[in-house]
Amino acid sequence: MDSLGSFDIEASMGDEEVKPLNYVSEIVLKKRKSNEDWANRRKEQLEQRVKKSKRDNFVIKKPEQFIREYRDKESDLIKMKHRGKRPIKASMFPQSKLLFVIRIQGFVTNYDICEIVVLVFSLLLTSRVLFSSSKSDMHPQTRKLLYSLRLRRMFSGVFVKANERILEILQKVEPYVTYGVGFKGTPKKRKTEEHPRSPSAGLYPNLKSVNELIYKKGLAKVNKQIFPLTDNNIIEQALSEHGIICIEDIVKEIANVGPHFKDVCNFLCPFSLNKPEKALQGKKRPFRDGGDSGNRDDQINELIAKMN
Repeated sequence: MDSLGSFDIEASMGDEEVKPLNYVSEIVLKKRKSNEDWANRRKEQLEQRVKKSKRDNFVIKKPEQFIREYRDKESDLIKMKHRGKRPIKASMFPQSKLLFVIRIQGFVTNYDICEIVVLVFSLLLTSRVLFSSSKSDMHPQTRKLLYSLRLRRMFSGVFVKANERILEILQKVEPYVTYGVGFKGTPKKRKTEEHPRSPSAGLYPNLKSVNELIYKKGLAKVNKQIFPLTDNNIIEQALSEHGIICIEDIVKEIANVGPHFKDVCNFLCPFSLNKPEKALQGKKRPFRDGGDSGNRDDQINELIAKMN
C-alpha cells in the first residue's frame, strides 16, 4: 500500500515540469535598495521643508514692526519720486540701444495701509499679533515699475531697448536693479590699441554675454507654456513671420536691437540667473559709491558671466 502511494506521488511529480527560479543579480538588488533608501530620505526632507516653511512664515511679531515697515515703504516712495525728478540730459543717453537689467533687491510682501491700521488698533487688545515674518521696504508703486520691466523675482534679468521711458524707470527703481550703460559723455581712458576693435567691443552687454545668456538660460513662452530653446521648430512657428527661424537669428536680433526686438523679447521669458558668490554685497548704494545697484558700465559683462 505504501509502495503504491509513493509511486503515485513520483508519477505526479514527474508529470509537472520543474520551473527554474527567476535570477536577479546582486547589483540590481543593491540598486533597488539604494533607490528605496534615497526615496525615503527625499520624502523626509520634503516633509521637514514643508514644516519649516509653515513654521517660518507665521511667527509672532509686534505691531511696531509692521508700523516700521510701513514707514520704510513711505520713505521708499518719497525717494523714488525724488529720483524721478532728476532731469535726463542728452549726454546721458547710452551709446548702445541694448540694455540688460538684473533685479538684485526687493523681497515682496503685501501689506497695505488697511492692514497697518488694523494692527495699530490690535495694540489696544494685545501686545503681539500673528502674521507673516517676511520683511520688505518696497512700496507698491516701485513693485509696479519692476513688474512693468518683467522683473518679478530676484536675480532675474531682461533685455530692454534704451529710450527715455526706460531710463526714467531705471532711475526710479535704481536701488533694486543693476545694469550696464555706456553714456555718450562717459570719458574713455584706454591706451592706443594695436588691433582694431570689434563692433561689439564697446557695447554693454557685449555679443558674448548675449550669446551665452540665450544659449544657457533661454526659455520661450508659447501659448502660456514654457519651452527650452532646444528646437528651432518652436522658434520658426512663433517668429517665422518676422524672418526669425533659429537661435542665431534671435541672438542677432537682440544684439543689434533690430526692428522686431520687442517681439523677440516677448517671446523669451525673463532669464533666471544664479546667485553670484561674493559678487553682490546686498547694499542699495550705487555701484560707483561701493554698492551694488545702478549703472556698472562694462562691468555688467563680468556680473553676467558669474550669474549665468
